[in-house]
Amino acid sequence: MMLEKLKAQANSLKREIHALYLATHDSRTPWYAKAVIAGVVAYALSPIDLIPDFIPVLGYLDDLLLLPLGIYFALKLIPLDVLTDARRRAAETSNVLPISWRAALIIVILWLATVIVAGIWLARLLDIDTQSPIGA
Repeated sequence: MMLEKLKAQANSLKREIHALYLATHDSRTPWYAKAVIAGVVAYALSPIDLIPDFIPVLGYLDDLLLLPLGIYFALKLIPLDVLTDARRRAAETSNVLPISWRAALIIVILWLATVIVAGIWLARLLDIDTQSPIGA
């Protein structure tokens, strides 16, 4: 019973991701919604996870919390008529969206940018002189 419920929720998430994907191709979707949706869909289709699945418990945290939260937030940004159309089209077509290596590249670039920004912020916070060469 519990397994069937989880499968149903997983299928629901897949349909929502497909609907989000379709909504990005609709001219009525605002640019800021498309930007958020692109990030959510890229993350969902990327073979790279924020937290690798092999890490016990935490590995599934992104799939169970972060992805649904991203989907929820993205859905709130889409106009209702666009969302209704996208959901209808998603239900009428295949639920299968391909794994995207382009999406993986976007995620890797975003992570690298985040690490660089966090490193600069931490260096400034700790008042580390970033201009002098190491060992000088």
